[in-house]
Amino acid sequence: MVIYLRGDLGAGKTALVRALFLALGHTGRVKSPTFTLLEQYEAGGLHLRHFDLYRFRDESEWEASGFRDEFDGRNVCLVEWPEKARGLVPQADMEIGFEILPAGRKLTVRANTATARECLRSLQN
Repeated sequence: MVIYLRGDLGAGKTALVRALFLALGHTGRVKSPTFTLLEQYEAGGLHLRHFDLYRFRDESEWEASGFRDEFDGRNVCLVEWPEKARGLVPQADMEIGFEILPAGRKLTVRANTATARECLRSLQN
């Protein structure tokens, strides 16, 4: 599954990822991949990949890093700043938009596939 996280700096993208991983049972530290571009985790029986492409430079960096291999259908890939790697990152199953408001945040969730719709249904139950 591929989940895009879109929003300005400080909107809460990494905070949401951290909360999700902890809710899935991850007990260690959840680091921001701002400088490493990718952090890998396992929790709740899932292979989780957290990408932060804010500092992503070009296609050669994508190929050299082996990122393409992470989108193998077995991993749940949460991708901050997917527009930085447009055409390289697979299409999103789900997109979460973050908007900073004067008092709090507004999240908009869009499910683009049946898998994503099923995930959202399970959250509602």
